[in-house]
Amino acid sequence: MEEFFKAAILGVIQGITEFLPISSTAHLIVTPWVFGWEGTVNSLSFDIAVHLGTLFSLFYCFWKDWVYILFKNRKMLVYLTVGTIPAGLAGVCLYDFIDDKLRDPLIIVFSLIFVGILMLVAEKFGKKQRDHVSFSDVLVIGTAQAIALIPGVSRSGITITAGLLKGLKRASAAKFSFLLSTPAIAGAAVVDFYKSLKTDYSHDYTLFLVGVFSAALTGVLAIKFLLNFLKKYPLNLFIYYRWVLAVVIFLLYFFKDK
Repeated sequence: MEEFFKAAILGVIQGITEFLPISSTAHLIVTPWVFGWEGTVNSLSFDIAVHLGTLFSLFYCFWKDWVYILFKNRKMLVYLTVGTIPAGLAGVCLYDFIDDKLRDPLIIVFSLIFVGILMLVAEKFGKKQRDHVSFSDVLVIGTAQAIALIPGVSRSGITITAGLLKGLKRASAAKFSFLLSTPAIAGAAVVDFYKSLKTDYSHDYTLFLVGVFSAALTGVLAIKFLLNFLKKYPLNLFIYYRWVLAVVIFLLYFFKDK
Protein backbone atom coordinates (compact mmCIF):
# COMPACT_ATOMS: atom_id res chain seq x y z
CA MET A 1 0.00 0.00 0.00
CA GLU A 2 2.89 2.32 0.77
CA GLU A 3 4.22 1.91 -2.77
CA PHE A 4 0.83 2.85 -4.21
CA PHE A 5 0.84 6.00 -2.06
CA LYS A 6 4.28 6.93 -3.37
CA ALA A 7 3.17 6.32 -6.96
CA ALA A 8 0.08 8.50 -6.47
CA ILE A 9 2.10 11.32 -4.92
CA LEU A 10 4.64 11.25 -7.73
CA GLY A 11 1.83 11.17 -10.27
CA VAL A 12 0.33 14.32 -8.76
CA ILE A 13 3.76 15.96 -8.77
CA GLN A 14 4.21 14.99 -12.42
CA GLY A 15 0.79 16.30 -13.43
CA ILE A 16 1.41 19.65 -11.80
CA THR A 17 5.02 20.16 -12.81
CA GLU A 18 5.05 18.75 -16.35
CA PHE A 19 3.22 21.75 -17.74
CA LEU A 20 4.44 24.42 -15.35
CA PRO A 21 7.96 25.56 -16.34
CA ILE A 22 9.63 24.17 -13.22
CA SER A 23 10.84 20.73 -14.43
CA SER A 24 8.77 17.65 -13.68
CA THR A 25 11.82 15.41 -14.03
CA ALA A 26 13.67 17.37 -11.35
CA HIS A 27 10.79 16.89 -8.93
CA LEU A 28 10.42 13.19 -9.77
CA ILE A 29 14.12 12.59 -9.14
CA VAL A 30 14.48 14.80 -6.07
CA THR A 31 11.36 13.61 -4.21
CA PRO A 32 12.44 9.92 -3.96
CA TRP A 33 15.99 11.09 -3.19
CA VAL A 34 14.88 13.32 -0.29
CA PHE A 35 12.59 10.70 1.24
CA GLY A 36 14.80 7.73 0.47
CA TRP A 37 12.31 6.01 -1.83
CA GLU A 38 13.83 3.16 -3.83
CA GLY A 39 12.65 0.70 -6.44
CA THR A 40 10.17 1.22 -9.25
CA VAL A 41 9.08 4.73 -8.27
CA ASN A 42 12.68 5.94 -8.41
CA SER A 43 13.43 5.01 -12.02
CA LEU A 44 13.44 6.61 -15.44
CA SER A 45 10.85 4.05 -16.50
CA PHE A 46 8.40 5.28 -13.85
CA ASP A 47 9.15 8.88 -14.85
CA ILE A 48 8.15 8.06 -18.42
CA ALA A 49 5.06 6.14 -17.25
CA VAL A 50 3.69 9.16 -15.41
CA HIS A 51 4.58 11.25 -18.44
CA LEU A 52 2.08 9.00 -20.20
CA GLY A 53 -0.51 10.30 -17.76
CA THR A 54 0.21 13.83 -18.85
CA LEU A 55 -0.07 12.65 -22.44
CA PHE A 56 -3.70 11.80 -21.67
CA SER A 57 -4.05 15.31 -20.22
CA LEU A 58 -2.81 16.78 -23.50
CA PHE A 59 -5.24 14.73 -25.56
CA TYR A 60 -8.10 15.75 -23.31
CA CYS A 61 -7.30 19.46 -23.55
CA PHE A 62 -6.26 19.63 -27.21
CA TRP A 63 -8.11 16.86 -29.01
CA LYS A 64 -10.04 19.37 -31.11
CA ASP A 65 -6.77 21.02 -32.15
CA TRP A 66 -5.32 17.63 -33.10
CA VAL A 67 -8.37 16.69 -35.17
CA TYR A 68 -8.08 20.00 -37.02
CA ILE A 69 -4.32 19.58 -37.51
CA LEU A 70 -4.58 16.01 -38.76
CA PHE A 71 -7.37 16.64 -41.26
CA LYS A 72 -7.20 20.31 -42.23
CA ASN A 73 -3.95 21.94 -41.16
CA ARG A 74 -1.24 19.89 -42.85
CA LYS A 75 1.23 22.76 -42.52
CA MET A 76 1.08 22.57 -38.72
CA LEU A 77 1.33 18.78 -38.92
CA VAL A 78 4.60 19.16 -40.83
CA TYR A 79 5.80 21.74 -38.30
CA LEU A 80 5.08 19.43 -35.37
CA THR A 81 6.76 16.51 -37.13
CA VAL A 82 9.90 18.52 -37.86
CA GLY A 83 9.94 19.99 -34.36
CA THR A 84 9.75 16.53 -32.81
CA ILE A 85 12.77 15.12 -34.65
CA PRO A 86 15.55 16.67 -32.47
CA ALA A 87 14.04 15.40 -29.20
CA GLY A 88 13.30 12.02 -30.77
CA LEU A 89 16.87 11.53 -31.96
CA ALA A 90 18.31 12.75 -28.65
CA GLY A 91 16.02 10.45 -26.68
CA VAL A 92 16.90 7.34 -28.70
CA CYS A 93 20.64 8.03 -28.70
CA LEU A 94 21.05 9.32 -25.14
CA TYR A 95 18.50 7.27 -23.16
CA ASP A 96 21.06 5.18 -21.25
CA PHE A 97 23.43 8.12 -20.71
CA ILE A 98 20.64 10.24 -19.23
CA ASP A 99 19.54 7.43 -16.92
CA ASP A 100 23.07 6.65 -15.72
CA LYS A 101 24.80 10.04 -15.64
CA LEU A 102 22.38 12.96 -15.51
CA ARG A 103 20.01 12.00 -12.69
CA ASP A 104 22.20 13.87 -10.22
CA PRO A 105 21.01 16.60 -7.81
CA LEU A 106 23.83 19.00 -8.68
CA ILE A 107 23.03 18.77 -12.40
CA ILE A 108 19.43 19.59 -11.53
CA VAL A 109 20.56 22.59 -9.47
CA PHE A 110 22.56 23.96 -12.38
CA SER A 111 19.73 23.37 -14.86
CA LEU A 112 17.13 25.03 -12.64
CA ILE A 113 19.26 28.14 -12.21
CA PHE A 114 20.53 28.45 -15.78
CA VAL A 115 17.19 27.95 -17.50
CA GLY A 116 15.63 30.33 -14.99
CA ILE A 117 18.11 32.96 -16.19
CA LEU A 118 17.16 32.21 -19.81
CA MET A 119 13.48 32.60 -18.92
CA LEU A 120 14.21 35.97 -17.35
CA VAL A 121 16.11 37.08 -20.46
CA ALA A 122 13.23 35.93 -22.67
CA GLU A 123 10.75 37.90 -20.60
CA LYS A 124 12.89 41.02 -20.79
CA PHE A 125 13.92 40.94 -24.44
CA GLY A 126 11.27 38.80 -26.18
CA LYS A 127 8.97 40.99 -28.28
CA LYS A 128 5.88 38.81 -27.60
CA GLN A 129 4.06 40.11 -30.68
CA ARG A 130 3.11 37.03 -32.74
CA ASP A 131 0.47 34.32 -32.39
CA HIS A 132 1.43 32.23 -35.42
CA VAL A 133 4.43 29.90 -35.55
CA SER A 134 6.91 30.06 -38.43
CA PHE A 135 9.24 27.34 -39.72
CA SER A 136 12.25 29.01 -38.09
CA ASP A 137 10.33 29.06 -34.80
CA VAL A 138 9.79 25.31 -35.14
CA LEU A 139 13.49 24.62 -35.66
CA VAL A 140 14.49 26.66 -32.59
CA ILE A 141 11.73 25.35 -30.32
CA GLY A 142 12.25 21.77 -31.49
CA THR A 143 15.95 21.98 -30.69
CA ALA A 144 15.11 23.46 -27.30
CA GLN A 145 12.83 20.51 -26.59
CA ALA A 146 15.77 18.15 -27.12
CA ILE A 147 17.71 20.05 -24.45
CA ALA A 148 14.81 19.41 -22.07
CA LEU A 149 15.96 15.79 -21.73
CA ILE A 150 18.48 17.12 -19.20
CA PRO A 151 16.86 16.89 -15.75
CA GLY A 152 16.01 20.29 -14.30
CA VAL A 153 15.60 22.03 -17.65
CA SER A 154 11.79 21.62 -18.03
CA ARG A 155 10.25 20.85 -21.40
CA SER A 156 7.65 23.59 -21.10
CA GLY A 157 10.16 26.01 -19.58
CA ILE A 158 12.77 25.77 -22.34
CA THR A 159 10.29 25.60 -25.23
CA ILE A 160 8.19 28.52 -24.00
CA THR A 161 11.42 30.46 -23.47
CA ALA A 162 12.53 29.68 -27.02
CA GLY A 163 9.15 30.81 -28.31
CA LEU A 164 9.36 34.09 -26.41
CA LEU A 165 12.87 34.75 -27.72
CA LYS A 166 11.49 34.22 -31.23
CA GLY A 167 8.79 36.82 -30.63
CA LEU A 168 5.76 34.66 -29.82
CA LYS A 169 3.21 35.75 -27.24
CA ARG A 170 3.32 33.83 -23.96
CA ALA A 171 0.05 31.93 -24.38
CA SER A 172 0.84 31.09 -28.01
CA ALA A 173 4.30 29.84 -27.09
CA ALA A 174 2.79 27.72 -24.31
CA LYS A 175 0.13 26.17 -26.55
CA PHE A 176 2.65 25.27 -29.24
CA SER A 177 4.90 23.86 -26.52
CA PHE A 178 2.08 21.60 -25.36
CA LEU A 179 1.24 20.45 -28.88
CA LEU A 180 4.90 19.76 -29.63
CA SER A 181 5.34 17.79 -26.41
CA THR A 182 2.56 15.37 -27.35
CA PRO A 183 4.46 13.22 -29.91
CA ALA A 184 7.67 13.52 -27.87
CA ILE A 185 6.05 12.14 -24.72
CA ALA A 186 4.30 9.41 -26.69
CA GLY A 187 7.56 8.43 -28.39
CA ALA A 188 9.44 8.30 -25.09
CA ALA A 189 6.82 5.95 -23.65
CA VAL A 190 7.06 3.65 -26.69
CA VAL A 191 10.86 3.56 -26.54
CA ASP A 192 10.83 2.74 -22.83
CA PHE A 193 8.28 -0.04 -23.28
CA TYR A 194 10.35 -1.54 -26.09
CA LYS A 195 13.51 -1.45 -23.96
CA SER A 196 11.69 -3.04 -21.02
CA LEU A 197 10.77 -6.01 -23.20
CA LYS A 198 14.47 -6.63 -23.91
CA THR A 199 15.50 -6.77 -20.24
CA ASP A 200 14.94 -9.23 -17.41
CA TYR A 201 13.61 -6.47 -15.16
CA SER A 202 9.88 -6.81 -14.47
CA HIS A 203 8.02 -3.51 -14.01
CA ASP A 204 5.14 -3.28 -11.57
CA TYR A 205 2.58 -1.97 -14.05
CA THR A 206 -0.04 -1.57 -11.31
CA LEU A 207 2.10 1.14 -9.76
CA PHE A 208 2.47 2.69 -13.19
CA LEU A 209 -1.33 2.83 -13.58
CA VAL A 210 -1.71 4.65 -10.26
CA GLY A 211 0.89 7.19 -11.32
CA VAL A 212 -0.66 7.58 -14.77
CA PHE A 213 -4.15 8.25 -13.40
CA SER A 214 -3.06 10.83 -10.82
CA ALA A 215 -0.79 12.55 -13.35
CA ALA A 216 -3.56 12.74 -15.96
CA LEU A 217 -6.05 14.31 -13.56
CA THR A 218 -3.73 16.97 -12.19
CA GLY A 219 -2.20 17.56 -15.62
CA VAL A 220 -5.51 18.82 -17.01
CA LEU A 221 -5.77 21.32 -14.16
CA ALA A 222 -2.17 22.48 -14.70
CA ILE A 223 -2.64 23.03 -18.45
CA LYS A 224 -5.75 25.14 -17.96
CA PHE A 225 -4.10 27.12 -15.18
CA LEU A 226 -0.93 27.95 -17.14
CA LEU A 227 -2.70 28.98 -20.34
CA ASN A 228 -4.89 31.40 -18.37
CA PHE A 229 -1.99 32.60 -16.22
CA LEU A 230 0.25 33.47 -19.17
CA LYS A 231 -2.45 35.63 -20.75
CA LYS A 232 -2.04 38.05 -17.85
CA TYR A 233 1.28 37.49 -16.12
CA PRO A 234 4.99 36.93 -16.95
CA LEU A 235 7.07 33.88 -16.06
CA ASN A 236 8.69 35.53 -13.04
CA LEU A 237 6.82 33.47 -10.43
CA PHE A 238 8.15 30.24 -11.93
CA ILE A 239 11.65 31.69 -12.30
CA TYR A 240 11.82 32.54 -8.60
CA TYR A 241 10.44 29.12 -7.69
CA ARG A 242 13.16 27.43 -9.77
CA TRP A 243 15.87 29.37 -7.99
CA VAL A 244 14.48 28.69 -4.53
CA LEU A 245 14.17 24.99 -5.37
CA ALA A 246 17.76 24.96 -6.63
CA VAL A 247 19.00 26.42 -3.34
CA VAL A 248 16.98 23.90 -1.32
CA ILE A 249 18.32 20.96 -3.36
CA PHE A 250 21.88 22.31 -3.10
CA LEU A 251 21.65 22.58 0.70
CA LEU A 252 20.06 19.15 1.03
CA TYR A 253 22.80 17.65 -1.11
CA PHE A 254 25.47 18.68 1.37
CA PHE A 255 23.59 18.40 4.66
CA LYS A 256 20.98 15.63 4.14
CA ASP A 257 23.18 12.79 5.34
CA LYS A 258 25.42 14.81 7.67
